[in-house]
Order: sequence, then C-alpha cells, then structure tokens
Amino acid sequence: MGFYDDHNPNRYRPKRGRSGFFTGLIGGIIGALLVAIIYPNILGNKNETDLNTARIETNQGTEDNNVTKNLSLDVTTDVTKAVGSASKGVVGITNIQSANFWSGTGQEQEAGVGSGVIYKKAGDAAYIVTNNHVVEGATQLEVTLQDGTKVAAKLRGTDVWSDLAVVEISSKGIGNEQVNQFGDSDALKIGEPVLAIGNPLGLQFSGSVTQGIVSGVNRTVPVDINNDGIPDWNAEVIQTDAAINPGNSGGALINIAGQVVGINSMKIAQSAVEGIGFSIPVNYVVPIINDLEAYGKVKRPAMGVTLRNVAEISAYHQQQTLKLPPDVTEGIMIESIVPNSPADKAGLREMDVIVQLDNEKVADVIELRKHLYNTKKVGDSMSVTYYRGGKKEQVTLKLTDETRM
Repeated sequence: MGFYDDHNPNRYRPKRGRSGFFTGLIGGIIGALLVAIIYPNILGNKNETDLNTARIETNQGTEDNNVTKNLSLDVTTDVTKAVGSASKGVVGITNIQSANFWSGTGQEQEAGVGSGVIYKKAGDAAYIVTNNHVVEGATQLEVTLQDGTKVAAKLRGTDVWSDLAVVEISSKGIGNEQVNQFGDSDALKIGEPVLAIGNPLGLQFSGSVTQGIVSGVNRTVPVDINNDGIPDWNAEVIQTDAAINPGNSGGALINIAGQVVGINSMKIAQSAVEGIGFSIPVNYVVPIINDLEAYGKVKRPAMGVTLRNVAEISAYHQQQTLKLPPDVTEGIMIESIVPNSPADKAGLREMDVIVQLDNEKVADVIELRKHLYNTKKVGDSMSVTYYRGGKKEQVTLKLTDETRM
C-alpha cells in the first residue's frame, strides 16, 4: 500500500512511516519478553527476589563459575542477650514417685515435670531453686540441664508457705555461665519488659521463652495450703502477662538485663482469663532459700497456738460465748495451745480473742501470720492484745522456732 507524492502525482513511493513503526514495536515487545524470560530479575520487582541467597558470577581463566552462597541475618537485641545469659541456668526438674503408694514398693514413674533455676555453685554442689509443688511427694528427683544432660538430684529443703524448694546436684560440669544472677525485684516498674523461661508442658518444650511486661507489683493472692477451701496465706507476687503454663513452675522471670527477678509460680487458669501469671519476687526468695540450703527448712517464729477467725463464728457465740463487745466482729480466737509454748508461758488461754500484735490491728489468721513471718524473728518479743470474758488485756511473749514445739 502507498500514497501519492504531492509534488509529483505520477510518482509512487511506499508508505514507510506506519509499517516501520509497527515493525519496531513488535520487535521491542519480543525482545522485552525474551529478556524477561531469560533474566527475570532485571524487569522484576527487586523486593520479590530471594533475600536469603545471592548469585555471584566470577571469571576464572576462560570459564565462568556460578557460586551460590547462603547469607544469614545476625539479629542481636536486648531480648536475645538477656535470654542468652539466663537460659543456660534454667533446668528441668522431673518428679519421680513410687507407682504403689500404699506399700511403698513397685516401679517408680514420672509424676510431673517443672522448672528450676541454678543460683549457686559451691565446692562439689550446685543449688537450684524451684517451687515446693514441683518436688512435693517425690521419692526421686532428676534434673535435665539445658544441653539435655540428665543428672540425679536430691532435695535440700522445702517450704510450703512460700512454695519454694532447694534442690542440690553435683557441680561437676556446671560452668559459671550456668549460674544465674539475681536482680532487685523491689526496683521493678509496672510496664517494664520481662521474660519467662521454663519448660511448659514438660521437657518437649524445654527452654521455652515468653515475653511480656510487669502487669503489677505487690499483688496478694489467697493460697489454700491444706485444701480445705479456706485461704491460709496471702502470697505476695509479681503479676505478669508473659505466658506461664504448667511446667513453667519454678522457672525464671528475668528482666531485660538477664537478671532473675522472680520465680514463676502460678497463673489464673480460667476460660475467661488470659495473661495473668504470678512470680515470687526474688527479694522475698533469697532469705527463704538461704534457710532451706542451710537448715532444710525455714526458721519461722511461732506462738504455739491453733487459731480460728472470729468472722467464722456466729454472732450469737461471739457475744454469748466469747463475751465480745458488739463492735468487735474481727480478730482471731485461740482454739488450742501447745504446752510450754510461748503462748502457754505468757498465760494465754483457749477462747482468748487476739485483736492486736505489737499494737497493730490483726483481723484474721492471715494477717496474724503475715505479722509473725514478715516482721518477727525467732527470739523476738511480741505484745499480744486480746479479749477474755469481755475484758481487754495485753501480754508479752518471746517467740520460738515453730519446729521446736
């Protein structure tokens, strides 16, 4: 096809402009397709290339060699540093019990697995802190180190009130890097990042790490020690939303510096509740484990009495039997007294109602125990204000070791 030259109508020349355009366009498309097929990374999005590998082309002599190298990303953060310094000293503790409870014979089997924290190495021994409920009822204990090594362990001491225990293993093969450092739990701030390390659901997930924050400090959680449905003690704990699951008990709660600030102990296990776990503050832990390591028990002061809350007694007996004034509805009634105990020597009697210790009001048994265990020591003197037959009186007694009565 052609067109006439305006200057010479008798001369015919081809129409080169349009056909040349289409020829060039088709050639460019085919060329681009070939390039895209052969070298897809040239026209492709660089963000879609494999960031983990790189192809390096080198010329050696007359031969081209394609070398593929794997590139790894070194991620180091405050979190990884903290975990790296603390995780080596977090171990698994297997509670082994006799299968035949009544006869005390029969094959022994695993009753449960918890966690523990190596906190000290001295001479031939290394010491591990864990929860009392992790080792309770065990006839044998076995410790699993971070590298999977299993070693025999023995129980050094337990304390039901604090839910703490100390386990001893041989220090052979235990390096200084496996001994965890304690921080200052009193310095914790709400919102501060913390990490929980332990063995949730057993050794299959050993050394698991969860991250959270300090959700609350100085929390009090009622604890029913004898399983009678009545709280016997208020545990003072750190609240965290770092996941704490069965098997984490006895493990470490660490701060961002890798220091142990708490021993993980419990959580609220309800379907409507999520992210409420508790850890025993390490400043509370230290004096307890020092006693357990040295004596096998905690030396706590005692009065030598069994007690009952006045609030559990009917209003009729409060007034007619105990002869309490109408405005006295709280306090602790003495149910029985151990012979030759501090209470007995001070002249206290059954049915006396204690309302103050050292001139501080005590409303129930928990407050009485808290005053004894947290503020007094064996050998200390303590004043007791009480009602007897409607009359308010006061005596002073000298506290003794509860294990000596």
